[in-house]
Amino acid sequence: MKFKIDENLPIEIATLLRDAGYDAKTVLDQMLGGKPDFTIAEICQEEERVILTLDLDFADIRAYPPSDYAGLIVFRLSQQDKFHVLHVCQRLIAAFERETPQQKLWIVEDNRIRIRS
Repeated sequence: MKFKIDENLPIEIATLLRDAGYDAKTVLDQMLGGKPDFTIAEICQEEERVILTLDLDFADIRAYPPSDYAGLIVFRLSQQDKFHVLHVCQRLIAAFERETPQQKLWIVEDNRIRIRS
């Protein structure tokens, strides 16, 4: 799987994903910082990358239908400090062994993942 890490998440998530054997790039790697959501979404479609973000706009299935994307992963966490986000991301990576985010919206919370097709 290929992933794109939004600029509102720690860049270390890309390292965690790469260490797990995935292709991961950050929005900042590609000089896309500050670009509108729809631009990031279009690039993810072109590159067939799953987007990981804190931006709740991506959870709006009317604007971003999961079937149109390689996958949408939106974090809704009680704490957004780097340590907590990275800890939750490690559990998220383990979930990829059981299910793929392909053409789905995953809402990642502190202790659960809600999946919507």
